[in-house]
Amino acid sequence: MRKTKNTSLDTVVTEFILLGLAHPPNLRILLFLVFFTIYILTQLGNLLILLTMWADPKLHARPMYILLGVLSFLDMWLSSVIVPRLILNFTPASKAIPFGGCVAQLFAFHFLGSTQCFLYTLMAYDRYLAICQPLRYPMLMNGRLCTILVAGAWGAGSIHGSIQATLTFRLPYCGPNQVDYFICDIPAVLRLACADTTINELVTFVDIGVVAASCFMLILLSYANIVHAILQIRTADGRRRAFSTCGSHLTVVTVYYVPCIFIYLRAGSKSPLDGAVAVFYTVVTPLLNPLIYTLRNQEVKSALKRITTGRGPVSENK
Repeated sequence: MRKTKNTSLDTVVTEFILLGLAHPPNLRILLFLVFFTIYILTQLGNLLILLTMWADPKLHARPMYILLGVLSFLDMWLSSVIVPRLILNFTPASKAIPFGGCVAQLFAFHFLGSTQCFLYTLMAYDRYLAICQPLRYPMLMNGRLCTILVAGAWGAGSIHGSIQATLTFRLPYCGPNQVDYFICDIPAVLRLACADTTINELVTFVDIGVVAASCFMLILLSYANIVHAILQIRTADGRRRAFSTCGSHLTVVTVYYVPCIFIYLRAGSKSPLDGAVAVFYTVVTPLLNPLIYTLRNQEVKSALKRITTGRGPVSENK
């Protein structure tokens, strides 16, 4: 997207206008209610997962569920970064966002999103160790190592978000200031820059591509080994139980990565589908995660049942 604008560089943009999602005016109230409901359910669902992990000693001491708790925490924050601003699009309130607010939103979005990518990779690695090396699993993946790996994912996500925000907002913005999107994200903001954005687009493509592709390939490699190990199990019940422990994670990875690839690996695209796809992985996926893990994970369902019925956790010695 090489371009040169004639707008005077003396004009400095101090705020952006988020145009939001295109929608028929007669659906404004309905869409407001839909997204507001999604936001509330997302927060409650992920909060329920966090409380379950914390309340059940059988879960919060195991790396798999530590990672699940961190994922729920990330989903709550990602939803809070995106959805309240999206909801404003369906109200008479001002659609303006200060320049600093736009920087913060872009940073937070890419920080949380990339941290999720790293976390999904850690979850795949955890399942690989549990299934392919069950005897060594307690030594290879303990609580201390899990905490270190999670801290590393947060650190790497912070670096990624800082790079993207710095590169995007180092460019001059002198008008217009209308962002044709529902959040401050890189492709939509770069279209407003009063400078050549070719280098930015290349770096964004390579950086996001490397992060997403590397994580995705590591996940595929982990699951290739997992499938090979599962096929060696002689009993059908054993294979079913092994597959069930991985099914939730595979479902979540699929609904997260496919939309991301659609959005960021199609440089310069202005397809009307982009907004709908972006809504799916930024708004809907954080809602689906707790549903997927509670509906497909027997241990989580059992823990929820014990908590809601007021029964204490089953002793691990039984």
